[in-house]
Amino acid sequence: MATESSVLPGSASEPTPVRRLLPVIVPALAVGILSALVLLGISLLAEKLQDVLWETLPDALSVGRYSALWMIVTLTASGLVVGLLIRAVPGHAGPDPATTGLVDPPLPPGAVPGLLLVTVLALAGGISLGPENPITAANIALAFWLGRRFLPGTPTELWLSLAAAGTIGALFGTPVAAALILSEILASRAGPGALWDRLFGPLAAGTAGALTMTLLAHPSFDLSLPPYTNPHWGDLLPSVVIALAGAVLGLLAVYAFPYAHRLFWALKHPVLALTAGGLLLGLLGALGGHLTLFKGLDEVKTLAADPEGWSAGQFAVMAVVKTAALVIAASCGFRGGRIFPAVFVGVALGLCAHALVPSVPVALAVTCGVLGILLAITRQGWLSLFTAAVLVGDAAVLPVLCIASLPAWLLVTGRPQMQLHEDGTPLR
Repeated sequence: MATESSVLPGSASEPTPVRRLLPVIVPALAVGILSALVLLGISLLAEKLQDVLWETLPDALSVGRYSALWMIVTLTASGLVVGLLIRAVPGHAGPDPATTGLVDPPLPPGAVPGLLLVTVLALAGGISLGPENPITAANIALAFWLGRRFLPGTPTELWLSLAAAGTIGALFGTPVAAALILSEILASRAGPGALWDRLFGPLAAGTAGALTMTLLAHPSFDLSLPPYTNPHWGDLLPSVVIALAGAVLGLLAVYAFPYAHRLFWALKHPVLALTAGGLLLGLLGALGGHLTLFKGLDEVKTLAADPEGWSAGQFAVMAVVKTAALVIAASCGFRGGRIFPAVFVGVALGLCAHALVPSVPVALAVTCGVLGILLAITRQGWLSLFTAAVLVGDAAVLPVLCIASLPAWLLVTGRPQMQLHEDGTPLR
């Protein structure tokens, strides 16, 4: 019979950190590669279908590709089809997306095919959501199912963290993003070993996911804006003001979120809720223009390529329309993430600030706008700083961004999040 001392920390039978971490490497690499391949496959399918919906079909019907009529029809039809599929597929494509976050417990494996299918349709149909939440959920479910099958007894938390890190690494093309996000999650949880011990496996998975995506798809977040070459004290005030403006706009979306959700689900049926949501998104697209459709990454590059091509008022309209579209899409039942649409809002807001005050460097204005909106929408400090900085690829903005993040964080911390409990009340 084992004695109590045999399981005490520091006893001879306790595995050393190296012995605990080495067996994690191979599963981490496998999960990271699988996560990237799932993301890449879904992205490619969505792009092919997007070409059909927004080029082949309107051309064949002699309708303008991004005419107001076509946007309204396509987005309404997308809502109807997604609603019918959610009603029909096993597991109903997962739980209500308004109640889920970026990293959640594993879904039943049977819900994964339906979740991926409706994600493809939403991405292709022009819905203002990104792929991050549903792809991460699908990869966590797959990793958990495969892991328990081939390595029974392995803790659920391991597969969850590996799949989340692999997916996030693939999404951003770097394992740093995964490490930063998971460090915030892991720091709040009890567990053996130092934080870097607990990040060891996820960092390996994130590296494998990022390398796989980089080798196969060459993703880039750099907006190719003019570099921020001459930092000076006068930049501090506008950076704080722009970040606060982004945070305020994000908080407006956060506070509107439960009310929008309540209105859609008062319809008592997901098909009706999603069809109505698609119609409203089509009307918003007609108001804001086709650049306010889709997840927003390609569209922000179009905006950044010609910062003088739109007026401050036009940038402001796009920011407000995209914010409203994000609230509607996330509350009516479409499966998707909020990070990438929020980036579009922040870029448009920053370009608006630059158009109003041209002396504010465009790279600084854009990064501060993105920082503020992401702090409010995601409540992830490291993610917000990283995403804002990576858009310009210029380390010179980091000190100013860190300063701008402080008042913006004071504004958003402790307030409701853009996520609901199952009873519809906001998560804090």
